[in-house]
Amino acid sequence: MQSEIIIQLILAIILGGLIGVEREKSNKPAGIRTHMLVALGACLFTISSINLGTDTGRIAAGIVTGIGFIGAGTIISSGKNIRGITTAASLWTTSAVGLLIGMEEYFLAINATFFVLIILLLDYLIKKWWK
Repeated sequence: MQSEIIIQLILAIILGGLIGVEREKSNKPAGIRTHMLVALGACLFTISSINLGTDTGRIAAGIVTGIGFIGAGTIISSGKNIRGITTAASLWTTSAVGLLIGMEEYFLAINATFFVLIILLLDYLIKKWWK
């Protein structure tokens, strides 16, 4: 049981880090460490709620709410120019990945990470392709 929890935590850190690497390379305010911590935190809260026998739906709602505050901190508005929305969305989806890992939904978590990375890389690929 304890070794499986350690594996879950490591997987959350790795998958969160993969998403964070792209944000870090794009010089965004929330990079690899932030994404790793978000995935790890969501995973920890989920595992603890399952182990304590509490309502995982309420824990999930709390995670989403908390990440909303963190995500709002990454959004910067200056007139009609708004920046940071994609980073906020990546933090939000990273928390979902951590939550999935905590629920032992590894297949879904890994595939979700893959899809997030594709979406984040689309901007780069489109700009490179259209030049």
